Amino acid sequence: MAGDTPFELEERYAQVTGHSPMMPEYGLGYWQCKLRYRTQEELLSVAREHKRRGLPMDAIVVDFFHWTRQGEFKFEPRDWPDPEAMVRELRGLGIEPVVSVWPTIDERSENFGEMSEKGYLVAPDRGMAYHMSWMGNTVFYDATHPGAQQFVWERCRENYYDKGIRCFWLDEAEPEYGPYDFDNYRYYAGPALQCSNVYPVGYVKGFYDGLKTAGETEILSLVRCAWAGSQKYGALTWSGDIHSSFRAMREQLQAGLSMCVAGIPWWTSDIGGFIGGNIQDPYFKELLVRWFAWGAFCPVFRMHGERSPWYEREEEFIDGVRQLTSGQDNEVWSFGEDNYEILKKYLFIRERLRPYIRDCMRAASDTGAPVMRPLFFDFPGDKTAWEVEDAYMFGPDLLVAPVMEEGQREREVYLPEGCRWTDANTKTVYEGGRRVTVPAPLDIIPVFVREGRSYSIYE
Repeated sequence: MAGDTPFELEERYAQVTGHSPMMPEYGLGYWQCKLRYRTQEELLSVAREHKRRGLPMDAIVVDFFHWTRQGEFKFEPRDWPDPEAMVRELRGLGIEPVVSVWPTIDERSENFGEMSEKGYLVAPDRGMAYHMSWMGNTVFYDATHPGAQQFVWERCRENYYDKGIRCFWLDEAEPEYGPYDFDNYRYYAGPALQCSNVYPVGYVKGFYDGLKTAGETEILSLVRCAWAGSQKYGALTWSGDIHSSFRAMREQLQAGLSMCVAGIPWWTSDIGGFIGGNIQDPYFKELLVRWFAWGAFCPVFRMHGERSPWYEREEEFIDGVRQLTSGQDNEVWSFGEDNYEILKKYLFIRERLRPYIRDCMRAASDTGAPVMRPLFFDFPGDKTAWEVEDAYMFGPDLLVAPVMEEGQREREVYLPEGCRWTDANTKTVYEGGRRVTVPAPLDIIPVFVREGRSYSIYE
Protein backbone atom coordinates (compact mmCIF):
# COMPACT_ATOMS: atom_id res chain seq x y z
CA MET A 1 0.00 0.00 0.00
CA ALA A 2 1.12 3.56 -0.64
CA GLY A 3 3.28 4.86 2.17
CA ASP A 4 4.19 1.48 3.59
CA THR A 5 7.85 0.81 4.35
CA PRO A 6 9.51 -2.24 2.77
CA PHE A 7 9.21 -4.08 6.09
CA GLU A 8 5.49 -3.29 6.33
CA LEU A 9 4.94 -4.54 2.79
CA GLU A 10 6.84 -7.72 3.58
CA GLU A 11 4.77 -8.27 6.73
CA ARG A 12 1.53 -7.79 4.80
CA TYR A 13 2.72 -10.26 2.17
CA ALA A 14 3.54 -12.84 4.83
CA GLN A 15 0.10 -12.40 6.33
CA VAL A 16 -1.41 -13.28 2.94
CA THR A 17 0.91 -16.09 1.76
CA GLY A 18 2.09 -17.49 5.08
CA HIS A 19 4.91 -17.12 7.57
CA SER A 20 7.97 -19.34 7.58
CA PRO A 21 8.38 -21.58 10.64
CA MET A 22 11.23 -20.98 13.04
CA MET A 23 14.45 -22.25 11.53
CA PRO A 24 15.63 -25.49 13.23
CA GLU A 25 18.84 -25.05 15.20
CA TYR A 26 20.88 -27.19 12.79
CA GLY A 27 19.88 -24.81 9.99
CA LEU A 28 21.88 -22.02 11.62
CA GLY A 29 25.26 -23.73 11.31
CA TYR A 30 27.41 -25.24 8.58
CA TRP A 31 26.15 -27.77 6.01
CA GLN A 32 28.59 -30.15 4.30
CA CYS A 33 27.65 -31.50 0.89
CA LYS A 34 29.15 -32.67 -2.40
CA LEU A 35 28.18 -34.52 -5.53
CA ARG A 36 28.25 -37.09 -4.07
CA TYR A 37 29.19 -39.33 -1.11
CA ARG A 38 28.70 -42.74 -2.65
CA THR A 39 28.65 -44.89 0.46
CA GLN A 40 27.70 -44.77 4.10
CA GLU A 41 31.31 -45.26 5.15
CA GLU A 42 32.57 -42.46 2.90
CA LEU A 43 30.07 -40.01 4.36
CA LEU A 44 30.78 -41.06 7.93
CA SER A 45 34.54 -40.78 7.40
CA VAL A 46 34.10 -37.13 6.37
CA ALA A 47 31.90 -36.38 9.39
CA ARG A 48 34.38 -38.07 11.74
CA GLU A 49 37.35 -36.22 10.28
CA HIS A 50 35.52 -32.90 10.49
CA LYS A 51 34.83 -33.42 14.17
CA ARG A 52 38.31 -34.84 14.83
CA ARG A 53 39.70 -31.52 13.65
CA GLY A 54 37.40 -29.73 16.08
CA LEU A 55 35.40 -28.06 13.32
CA PRO A 56 31.70 -27.20 13.60
CA MET A 57 29.27 -28.98 11.29
CA ASP A 58 25.51 -29.05 11.75
CA ALA A 59 24.32 -31.03 8.72
CA ILE A 60 25.69 -33.43 6.12
CA VAL A 61 23.90 -34.47 2.96
CA VAL A 62 23.28 -37.86 1.36
CA ASP A 63 22.94 -36.72 -2.24
CA PHE A 64 20.95 -38.34 -5.05
CA PHE A 65 21.42 -41.85 -6.51
CA HIS A 66 21.92 -43.37 -3.10
CA TRP A 67 18.71 -45.21 -3.93
CA THR A 68 17.86 -48.55 -5.53
CA ARG A 69 15.99 -46.92 -8.42
CA GLN A 70 14.49 -43.51 -9.01
CA GLY A 71 11.01 -43.54 -7.52
CA GLU A 72 11.62 -46.25 -4.93
CA PHE A 73 12.66 -43.80 -2.22
CA LYS A 74 14.96 -46.11 -0.33
CA PHE A 75 18.65 -46.58 0.43
CA GLU A 76 20.61 -49.00 -1.75
CA PRO A 77 21.65 -51.56 0.92
CA ARG A 78 24.86 -52.39 -0.95
CA ASP A 79 26.22 -48.89 -0.30
CA TRP A 80 24.12 -47.85 2.72
CA PRO A 81 23.89 -51.07 4.74
CA ASP A 82 22.76 -49.65 8.09
CA PRO A 83 21.12 -46.22 7.86
CA GLU A 84 19.89 -46.37 11.46
CA ALA A 85 23.44 -46.81 12.75
CA MET A 86 24.62 -43.99 10.47
CA VAL A 87 21.95 -41.65 11.83
CA ARG A 88 22.79 -42.56 15.43
CA GLU A 89 26.48 -41.87 14.91
CA LEU A 90 25.86 -38.58 13.12
CA ARG A 91 23.47 -37.36 15.77
CA GLY A 92 26.00 -38.38 18.41
CA LEU A 93 28.45 -36.05 16.64
CA GLY A 94 25.87 -33.26 16.64
CA ILE A 95 25.22 -33.55 12.89
CA GLU A 96 21.81 -33.73 11.23
CA PRO A 97 21.62 -36.10 8.22
CA VAL A 98 19.84 -34.76 5.14
CA VAL A 99 18.63 -37.09 2.37
CA SER A 100 17.95 -36.25 -1.28
CA VAL A 101 14.61 -37.11 -2.85
CA TRP A 102 13.75 -36.77 -6.54
CA PRO A 103 10.21 -36.61 -7.96
CA THR A 104 11.14 -38.87 -10.89
CA ILE A 105 9.63 -42.36 -11.06
CA ASP A 106 11.55 -44.92 -13.15
CA GLU A 107 9.40 -47.13 -15.36
CA ARG A 108 11.02 -50.14 -13.64
CA SER A 109 10.38 -48.81 -10.15
CA GLU A 110 8.34 -50.95 -7.81
CA ASN A 111 5.99 -47.96 -7.39
CA PHE A 112 5.48 -47.09 -11.06
CA GLY A 113 2.52 -49.35 -11.77
CA GLU A 114 0.49 -48.38 -8.72
CA MET A 115 1.18 -44.67 -9.14
CA SER A 116 0.21 -44.82 -12.81
CA GLU A 117 -3.03 -46.68 -12.10
CA LYS A 118 -4.03 -44.20 -9.39
CA GLY A 119 -3.34 -41.14 -11.54
CA TYR A 120 -0.41 -40.00 -9.42
CA LEU A 121 1.90 -39.31 -12.39
CA VAL A 122 1.97 -36.22 -14.58
CA ALA A 123 0.11 -37.10 -17.79
CA PRO A 124 0.82 -36.06 -21.39
CA ASP A 125 -1.83 -34.98 -23.86
CA ARG A 126 0.04 -36.65 -26.72
CA GLY A 127 3.03 -38.88 -27.40
CA MET A 128 5.12 -40.93 -24.99
CA ALA A 129 4.55 -40.63 -21.27
CA TYR A 130 8.25 -40.49 -20.35
CA HIS A 131 9.53 -37.10 -19.28
CA MET A 132 13.26 -37.67 -18.80
CA SER A 133 15.74 -40.28 -19.97
CA TRP A 134 18.67 -39.20 -17.80
CA MET A 135 19.82 -42.18 -15.72
CA GLY A 136 16.66 -44.09 -16.74
CA ASN A 137 13.25 -43.57 -18.35
CA THR A 138 11.31 -41.59 -15.77
CA VAL A 139 8.02 -39.76 -15.21
CA PHE A 140 7.44 -36.99 -12.66
CA TYR A 141 4.91 -37.65 -9.96
CA ASP A 142 2.08 -35.13 -9.75
CA ALA A 143 2.93 -33.03 -6.70
CA THR A 144 -0.34 -31.10 -7.08
CA HIS A 145 -2.33 -34.29 -6.39
CA PRO A 146 -3.09 -34.77 -2.67
CA GLY A 147 -3.07 -38.54 -3.09
CA ALA A 148 0.31 -38.46 -4.81
CA GLN A 149 1.70 -36.22 -2.08
CA GLN A 150 0.62 -38.71 0.56
CA PHE A 151 1.81 -41.74 -1.42
CA VAL A 152 5.34 -40.35 -1.85
CA TRP A 153 5.50 -39.28 1.77
CA GLU A 154 4.43 -42.75 2.95
CA ARG A 155 7.22 -44.38 0.95
CA CYS A 156 9.71 -41.86 2.38
CA ARG A 157 8.34 -42.36 5.87
CA GLU A 158 8.84 -46.14 5.64
CA ASN A 159 12.30 -46.00 4.09
CA TYR A 160 13.81 -42.79 5.50
CA TYR A 161 11.85 -41.28 8.38
CA ASP A 162 11.47 -44.58 10.21
CA LYS A 163 15.26 -44.94 9.96
CA GLY A 164 15.79 -41.57 11.63
CA ILE A 165 15.84 -39.07 8.72
CA ARG A 166 14.05 -35.82 9.53
CA CYS A 167 15.35 -33.41 6.86
CA PHE A 168 14.87 -33.87 3.12
CA TRP A 169 16.43 -32.32 0.04
CA LEU A 170 13.55 -32.11 -2.44
CA ASP A 171 15.58 -31.75 -5.63
CA GLU A 172 14.43 -31.29 -9.24
CA ALA A 173 11.40 -29.35 -8.03
CA GLU A 174 10.64 -27.84 -11.44
CA PRO A 175 9.94 -30.77 -13.83
CA GLU A 176 12.26 -30.71 -16.82
CA TYR A 177 9.98 -32.11 -19.50
CA GLY A 178 12.05 -33.12 -22.51
CA PRO A 179 12.59 -29.87 -24.41
CA TYR A 180 10.24 -28.11 -21.94
CA ASP A 181 7.00 -28.99 -23.78
CA PHE A 182 4.76 -27.59 -21.08
CA ASP A 183 1.83 -27.41 -23.48
CA ASN A 184 1.78 -31.23 -23.53
CA TYR A 185 1.36 -31.96 -19.83
CA ARG A 186 -1.37 -31.61 -17.25
CA TYR A 187 -1.62 -31.95 -13.52
CA TYR A 188 -4.37 -32.75 -11.10
CA ALA A 189 -4.50 -28.95 -10.60
CA GLY A 190 -4.84 -28.22 -14.34
CA PRO A 191 -2.84 -27.79 -17.58
CA ALA A 192 0.91 -27.36 -17.05
CA LEU A 193 0.88 -24.04 -18.91
CA GLN A 194 -1.48 -22.66 -16.28
CA CYS A 195 -0.20 -24.09 -13.04
CA SER A 196 3.40 -25.37 -13.31
CA ASN A 197 4.58 -22.74 -10.86
CA VAL A 198 2.66 -24.38 -8.02
CA TYR A 199 4.47 -27.71 -8.48
CA PRO A 200 7.22 -26.93 -5.94
CA VAL A 201 4.61 -25.78 -3.42
CA GLY A 202 2.84 -29.15 -3.59
CA TYR A 203 6.18 -30.96 -3.48
CA VAL A 204 7.27 -29.35 -0.21
CA LYS A 205 3.72 -29.36 1.23
CA GLY A 206 3.51 -33.14 0.97
CA PHE A 207 6.60 -33.54 3.12
CA TYR A 208 5.61 -30.78 5.52
CA ASP A 209 2.21 -32.37 6.12
CA GLY A 210 3.75 -35.81 6.53
CA LEU A 211 6.38 -34.64 8.99
CA LYS A 212 3.81 -32.62 10.91
CA THR A 213 1.51 -35.64 11.16
CA ALA A 214 4.45 -37.70 12.38
CA GLY A 215 4.85 -35.27 15.28
CA GLU A 216 7.74 -33.14 14.01
CA THR A 217 7.68 -29.51 15.08
CA GLU A 218 10.88 -28.24 13.40
CA ILE A 219 10.54 -28.81 9.67
CA LEU A 220 12.94 -27.79 6.92
CA SER A 221 13.18 -29.05 3.33
CA LEU A 222 15.84 -27.93 0.86
CA VAL A 223 14.16 -27.17 -2.50
CA ARG A 224 15.53 -26.00 -5.83
CA CYS A 225 12.71 -23.58 -6.55
CA ALA A 226 9.70 -22.07 -4.82
CA TRP A 227 6.50 -20.13 -5.33
CA ALA A 228 4.31 -17.87 -3.24
CA GLY A 229 3.50 -19.74 -0.03
CA SER A 230 6.40 -22.20 -0.17
CA GLN A 231 7.89 -20.54 2.89
CA LYS A 232 5.03 -21.63 5.19
CA TYR A 233 5.97 -25.27 4.51
CA GLY A 234 9.56 -24.82 5.66
CA ALA A 235 11.11 -24.39 2.21
CA LEU A 236 14.82 -23.57 2.09
CA THR A 237 15.51 -22.59 -1.51
CA TRP A 238 18.81 -22.66 -3.29
CA SER A 239 19.72 -21.35 -6.71
CA GLY A 240 20.41 -24.60 -8.54
CA ASP A 241 23.29 -25.92 -10.62
CA ILE A 242 25.22 -22.71 -11.20
CA HIS A 243 28.66 -22.35 -12.77
CA SER A 244 31.83 -22.06 -10.74
CA SER A 245 32.81 -18.53 -11.72
CA PHE A 246 32.97 -15.06 -10.25
CA ARG A 247 30.24 -13.97 -12.66
CA ALA A 248 27.93 -16.66 -11.29
CA MET A 249 28.81 -15.62 -7.76
CA ARG A 250 27.80 -12.02 -8.52
CA GLU A 251 24.52 -13.27 -9.97
CA GLN A 252 23.77 -15.23 -6.82
CA LEU A 253 23.73 -12.09 -4.70
CA GLN A 254 20.90 -10.70 -6.82
CA ALA A 255 19.18 -14.09 -6.81
CA GLY A 256 19.34 -14.34 -3.03
CA LEU A 257 18.11 -10.81 -2.43
CA SER A 258 15.28 -11.30 -4.93
CA MET A 259 14.20 -14.54 -3.28
CA CYS A 260 14.17 -13.01 0.18
CA VAL A 261 12.30 -9.91 -0.98
CA ALA A 262 9.77 -12.29 -2.59
CA GLY A 263 8.81 -13.46 0.89
CA ILE A 264 10.96 -16.59 1.12
CA PRO A 265 13.56 -15.85 3.84
CA TRP A 266 15.45 -19.18 3.83
CA TRP A 267 17.94 -19.12 0.94
CA THR A 268 21.36 -20.49 0.07
CA SER A 269 23.60 -21.20 -2.93
CA ASP A 270 26.14 -23.87 -3.79
CA ILE A 271 29.31 -22.42 -2.25
CA GLY A 272 31.92 -22.36 -5.00
CA GLY A 273 29.28 -23.00 -7.66
CA PHE A 274 28.15 -26.41 -8.84
CA ILE A 275 29.56 -26.95 -12.35
CA GLY A 276 33.17 -26.83 -13.47
CA GLY A 277 35.17 -26.13 -10.31
CA ASN A 278 38.56 -27.85 -10.60
CA ILE A 279 39.96 -28.13 -7.07
CA GLN A 280 43.54 -27.89 -8.36
CA ASP A 281 42.94 -24.64 -10.28
CA PRO A 282 44.18 -21.46 -8.49
CA TYR A 283 41.26 -19.52 -10.00
CA PHE A 284 38.77 -21.90 -8.45
CA LYS A 285 40.55 -21.93 -5.11
CA GLU A 286 40.31 -18.14 -4.92
CA LEU A 287 36.66 -18.27 -5.96
CA LEU A 288 35.88 -20.90 -3.34
CA VAL A 289 37.50 -18.91 -0.54
CA ARG A 290 35.60 -15.75 -1.48
CA TRP A 291 32.32 -17.63 -1.82
CA PHE A 292 32.83 -19.51 1.44
CA ALA A 293 33.39 -16.27 3.33
CA TRP A 294 30.23 -14.86 1.79
CA GLY A 295 28.35 -18.07 2.62
CA ALA A 296 29.03 -17.49 6.31
CA PHE A 297 26.84 -14.36 6.00
CA CYS A 298 23.97 -15.99 4.09
CA PRO A 299 20.78 -17.32 5.69
CA VAL A 300 22.07 -20.90 5.31
CA PHE A 301 25.78 -21.76 5.06
CA ARG A 302 26.06 -24.73 2.69
CA MET A 303 28.95 -26.22 0.69
CA HIS A 304 28.13 -28.14 -2.50
CA GLY A 305 29.42 -28.81 -6.02
CA GLU A 306 30.38 -31.48 -8.54
CA ARG A 307 34.08 -30.54 -8.39
CA SER A 308 35.72 -31.43 -11.68
CA PRO A 309 37.35 -33.44 -13.03
CA TRP A 310 35.07 -36.33 -12.13
CA TYR A 311 36.73 -39.56 -11.03
CA GLU A 312 34.93 -41.73 -13.57
CA ARG A 313 33.26 -40.40 -16.66
CA GLU A 314 32.42 -43.74 -18.22
CA GLU A 315 28.98 -45.23 -17.74
CA GLU A 316 28.67 -47.74 -14.92
CA PHE A 317 25.84 -50.21 -14.37
CA ILE A 318 25.23 -52.46 -11.38
CA ASP A 319 22.43 -55.02 -11.71
CA GLY A 320 21.09 -53.10 -14.69
CA VAL A 321 20.86 -49.80 -12.82
CA ARG A 322 22.95 -46.92 -14.13
CA GLN A 323 25.20 -45.43 -11.44
CA LEU A 324 26.22 -41.82 -11.02
CA THR A 325 29.88 -41.17 -10.36
CA SER A 326 31.33 -38.64 -7.93
CA GLY A 327 33.18 -35.37 -8.15
CA GLN A 328 36.46 -34.57 -6.47
CA ASP A 329 36.83 -33.92 -2.75
CA ASN A 330 34.86 -30.98 -1.38
CA GLU A 331 35.82 -30.72 2.28
CA VAL A 332 37.38 -27.61 3.79
CA TRP A 333 40.80 -29.33 3.90
CA SER A 334 40.65 -30.20 0.17
CA PHE A 335 41.95 -26.93 -1.28
CA GLY A 336 45.39 -26.50 0.24
CA GLU A 337 46.59 -25.84 3.78
CA ASP A 338 46.67 -22.05 3.33
CA ASN A 339 43.07 -21.97 2.15
CA TYR A 340 42.05 -24.43 4.86
CA GLU A 341 43.05 -21.93 7.54
CA ILE A 342 40.85 -19.28 5.94
CA LEU A 343 37.86 -21.59 5.57
CA LYS A 344 38.27 -22.77 9.14
CA LYS A 345 38.19 -19.16 10.31
CA TYR A 346 34.79 -18.63 8.71
CA LEU A 347 33.39 -21.80 10.21
CA PHE A 348 34.02 -20.28 13.62
CA ILE A 349 32.81 -16.82 12.56
CA ARG A 350 29.50 -18.45 11.68
CA GLU A 351 29.38 -20.09 15.09
CA ARG A 352 29.99 -16.79 16.86
CA LEU A 353 27.15 -15.28 14.85
CA ARG A 354 24.72 -18.10 15.71
CA PRO A 355 22.81 -16.16 18.42
CA TYR A 356 22.46 -13.19 16.09
CA ILE A 357 21.31 -15.36 13.17
CA ARG A 358 18.84 -17.14 15.46
CA ASP A 359 17.32 -13.75 16.32
CA CYS A 360 17.13 -12.86 12.62
CA MET A 361 15.37 -16.16 11.86
CA ARG A 362 12.90 -15.56 14.66
CA ALA A 363 12.09 -12.14 13.23
CA ALA A 364 11.65 -13.71 9.78
CA SER A 365 9.18 -16.21 11.22
CA ASP A 366 7.29 -13.67 13.30
CA THR A 367 7.11 -10.77 10.83
CA GLY A 368 8.28 -11.97 7.42
CA ALA A 369 11.38 -9.72 7.58
CA PRO A 370 14.05 -11.03 5.18
CA VAL A 371 17.26 -12.26 6.82
CA MET A 372 19.33 -10.83 3.97
CA ARG A 373 17.91 -7.78 2.25
CA PRO A 374 18.86 -4.80 0.07
CA LEU A 375 20.12 -1.72 1.88
CA PHE A 376 16.92 0.20 1.16
CA PHE A 377 14.95 -2.10 3.47
CA ASP A 378 16.67 -0.65 6.52
CA PHE A 379 17.37 2.77 5.01
CA PRO A 380 14.37 3.64 2.80
CA GLY A 381 15.02 7.36 3.09
CA ASP A 382 18.53 7.09 1.64
CA LYS A 383 18.24 7.46 -2.15
CA THR A 384 21.68 5.97 -2.80
CA ALA A 385 20.81 2.88 -0.77
CA TRP A 386 18.15 2.04 -3.39
CA GLU A 387 20.87 1.91 -6.06
CA VAL A 388 23.33 -0.44 -4.31
CA GLU A 389 23.41 -3.93 -5.85
CA ASP A 390 26.72 -5.31 -4.60
CA ALA A 391 26.18 -5.18 -0.82
CA TYR A 392 23.32 -5.98 1.53
CA MET A 393 22.11 -6.04 5.11
CA PHE A 394 22.42 -9.34 6.95
CA GLY A 395 19.82 -8.74 9.62
CA PRO A 396 19.47 -5.23 11.04
CA ASP A 397 23.03 -4.76 12.28
CA LEU A 398 25.52 -6.07 9.70
CA LEU A 399 26.29 -4.66 6.27
CA VAL A 400 28.05 -7.25 4.10
CA ALA A 401 30.04 -6.42 0.94
CA PRO A 402 31.24 -9.66 -0.73
CA VAL A 403 34.35 -9.63 -2.90
CA MET A 404 33.16 -10.90 -6.28
CA GLU A 405 36.06 -10.15 -8.62
CA GLU A 406 39.14 -12.26 -9.27
CA GLY A 407 42.30 -10.73 -7.85
CA GLN A 408 40.47 -7.95 -6.01
CA ARG A 409 42.12 -7.00 -2.70
CA GLU A 410 40.16 -3.90 -1.74
CA ARG A 411 36.53 -2.86 -2.09
CA GLU A 412 34.52 0.30 -2.37
CA VAL A 413 31.42 0.15 -0.18
CA TYR A 414 28.54 2.56 0.25
CA LEU A 415 27.57 3.08 3.90
CA PRO A 416 23.98 4.32 4.33
CA GLU A 417 23.33 7.63 6.02
CA GLY A 418 21.79 8.10 9.42
CA CYS A 419 24.37 6.29 11.56
CA ARG A 420 28.05 5.48 11.86
CA TRP A 421 29.58 2.18 10.80
CA THR A 422 32.53 0.19 12.16
CA ASP A 423 34.67 -1.91 9.82
CA ALA A 424 34.69 -5.32 11.56
CA ASN A 425 38.22 -5.99 10.26
CA THR A 426 40.11 -2.73 10.81
CA LYS A 427 37.82 -1.35 13.57
CA THR A 428 37.79 1.99 11.72
CA VAL A 429 34.62 4.00 12.34
CA TYR A 430 33.01 5.80 9.38
CA GLU A 431 30.20 8.30 9.10
CA GLY A 432 27.30 7.05 7.00
CA GLY A 433 26.15 8.58 3.74
CA ARG A 434 29.48 8.07 1.97
CA ARG A 435 31.53 5.61 -0.03
CA VAL A 436 34.68 4.19 1.49
CA THR A 437 37.40 1.95 0.12
CA VAL A 438 38.53 -0.73 2.54
CA PRO A 439 41.16 -3.49 2.45
CA ALA A 440 39.91 -6.92 1.41
CA PRO A 441 42.79 -9.42 1.47
CA LEU A 442 41.93 -13.00 0.56
CA ASP A 443 40.96 -13.92 4.11
CA ILE A 444 38.64 -10.92 4.66
CA ILE A 445 35.11 -10.15 3.48
CA PRO A 446 34.24 -6.53 4.28
CA VAL A 447 31.58 -6.40 7.00
CA PHE A 448 30.40 -3.26 8.78
CA VAL A 449 28.66 -3.13 12.14
CA ARG A 450 25.92 -0.60 12.64
CA GLU A 451 26.38 2.06 15.33
CA GLY A 452 25.23 0.97 18.76
CA ARG A 453 25.84 -2.74 18.10
CA SER A 454 28.86 -4.86 18.97
CA TYR A 455 29.78 -8.21 17.41
CA SER A 456 33.00 -10.20 17.53
CA ILE A 457 33.53 -11.14 13.91
CA TYR A 458 37.25 -10.85 13.25
CA GLU A 459 39.01 -11.60 16.50
